[in-house]
Amino acid sequence: MAQKASPRKRPSSSSAPGRRKSCHFCKDKVTEVDYKNVNQLRRYISEKGKIRNRRITGACRRHQRQVAVAVKRAREVALLPYVGD
Repeated sequence: MAQKASPRKRPSSSSAPGRRKSCHFCKDKVTEVDYKNVNQLRRYISEKGKIRNRRITGACRRHQRQVAVAVKRAREVALLPYVGD
């Protein structure tokens, strides 16, 4: 009876711990994310119109939640589109 060889993990750069991105709002000491600041919110939206996650944006948990709420409010008031082009 032949045993199957266990698959080996390939060393890759994505599995290595990298430098953590610092929160842009914490750097600027922003307490509340404003939904009317559309230029700032566009950084946190993909081309398709989806809200980017913390891993990509580098925002802390508190500010990422505020960004999500601000984007949703800006969409409701028609400052930001629901979908991309």
